[in-house]
Amino acid sequence: MHYVSCRRPAVPLLTTNFSTLLRRPLRVAQIQESGKMQTTIYKVINKDVWAAAKAVGEFTGAAIDIKDGYIHFSSADQVVETVQKHFAGQDDLLLLSVSTAEMGDDLKWEKSRNDELFPHLFRPLAAAEVTAEEALPLNEEGKHLFPPRFEVP
Repeated sequence: MHYVSCRRPAVPLLTTNFSTLLRRPLRVAQIQESGKMQTTIYKVINKDVWAAAKAVGEFTGAAIDIKDGYIHFSSADQVVETVQKHFAGQDDLLLLSVSTAEMGDDLKWEKSRNDELFPHLFRPLAAAEVTAEEALPLNEEGKHLFPPRFEVP
């Protein structure tokens, strides 16, 4: 630790290795401070899987979530591309709107596709955290139809 003295008593000057900080996942408080805080995140899920999760009160993750050790979510700006990339042509999907209010440090925003920060939940999702369930039906061309608030290219 280094000390800097002025006319006041010496105070410690903390030194930080910022390259280490940049490699760490961002926590909710850090995202909030950066102005990118999202109070709602989105999970795409098969309706039968969600029905089973609701019956027990929580969702512990799909196979990819369990493999990766966290539940994958998308922000409002990411969810359309997520569906197009990972769920193309799949029927019986729901779009869950999920409140981040009670997630605290269990929610981390980490770099993923295109170096964008994606929300990852490191615990089961409580059914009570889901604020809306919306169907993602397929049109005649096999493309998902999103609620009007989402921009679909």
